[in-house]
Amino acid sequence: MPKKGGDVRIRVVLIDDHPLFRKGLEQLLGGAEDVEVVGQFPDIESTRAWLRGKGEADVALLDRSLRDNDGLSLVPDFKARGMKVVMLTIADEDHEIRDAIERGVDGYILKSSEPEQILQAIRSVHSGNSMLPSNVMQKIARGELMHGAFDKLSQREMEIVSYVARGLSNRGIGETLGLSENTVRNHLRSILEKLGLDNRVQVATLALKQGLFK
Repeated sequence: MPKKGGDVRIRVVLIDDHPLFRKGLEQLLGGAEDVEVVGQFPDIESTRAWLRGKGEADVALLDRSLRDNDGLSLVPDFKARGMKVVMLTIADEDHEIRDAIERGVDGYILKSSEPEQILQAIRSVHSGNSMLPSNVMQKIARGELMHGAFDKLSQREMEIVSYVARGLSNRGIGETLGLSENTVRNHLRSILEKLGLDNRVQVATLALKQGLFK
């Protein structure tokens, strides 16, 4: 149903696996004269079914944590249909934000944001601009989000990486940090998984290449 005045509205699709959050968001957006919610879905499967059925929108508000996969996997689907994508999520770690930017989202906003900020993000990306939190823009300007593979790691894991880069064995690292050799081995396994690497030599090489430990 057209809004008063017959103005063209921004068509928005919502993808979030929490029904109450979607309902609240729909009510928020429904109160704006220039926005129309044209669909809402709880997961990737139903969203792709909607797209296959020729579903159309201008902007997708997308949560990252969906029940059947990472919401970022939908970004190429939306982009192929000419849609703008705003990640609306609780994920606020640097590596999560960087992943979203590298995958091509147009905006990134936290669920803790004020309602007007969400509307502003929709309008901004629809106009061809990006919409990122000011602290994220500052980090991008400083280059901090472009070289942060290691920000996925915990403080303890970073300590272990520093000793791996110095050439210490698992036993040597354990003795230095007061950990069992098996605990160090488990930490190293987690480090390799998070960094997508195969062995400790690659960890040391990456750390030294990025100038983390000199």
